[in-house]
Amino acid sequence: MASRCEQIATSTIRSLGLRFEATRPVREYVMPLPPQEIVPGLLRWTAPHPEWRPDGEPGSADDWDEEVGSALYETDGTVVLFDPLLPREGRDEFLQWLDRRVRGRPVSILTTIRWHRRDREELADRYRTNPTRAWNAVPEGVEQRPLRGAGETMYWLPAVRTLIAGDRLIGDGAGGLRVSPESWLHSQRVDRAGAASLMRRLLELPIERVLVSHGEPVLHDGRAAIAHAINESGS
Repeated sequence: MASRCEQIATSTIRSLGLRFEATRPVREYVMPLPPQEIVPGLLRWTAPHPEWRPDGEPGSADDWDEEVGSALYETDGTVVLFDPLLPREGRDEFLQWLDRRVRGRPVSILTTIRWHRRDREELADRYRTNPTRAWNAVPEGVEQRPLRGAGETMYWLPAVRTLIAGDRLIGDGAGGLRVSPESWLHSQRVDRAGAASLMRRLLELPIERVLVSHGEPVLHDGRAAIAHAINESGS
């Protein structure tokens, strides 16, 4: 209920033939989906993909969620960005946050699959501090795990027991993982079962977490989730 002073003020404004409009409070900027710190030095964020199609046919190559994941990992002296995609809204604010996180350190930008080049060129230019150092150099503490024939390189972070996946492992919508649909492999030398077979060697690793680009990450018992995805594929 309005106070007596508010009632008098409103009555006066109306008697003068003026319009009264309540002003909206100014909203402080809040990052749409702030990066999630998985463990100290390992963060993941999501952003809407500009090429997402809402009418993608289920099971087709266009059947994926609008929000896709990227990751940041801090090694000794280097910041690594995996498949980075900048948000459309709050882009400048996100870059300011990223600048503060980088703090002038060398930055490596690694891509799991050719479809995930995303904003790597912009970020490579932004953080290119040493012209003799390759912007996509794989630093110590990050290991490549290529899936030859499936067109993807996953990355293993042994210090935090985390696997970074691109398209060949995706969230299953129920807290686990699944091998990507057959339609996502149409240009590769292997089918879905073949891609799953290539991933069996990953089971030799003590994987606790799997950070995927499509779907939710697995943050506990990642090795078991990968094994289930491989078996579910029929491999």
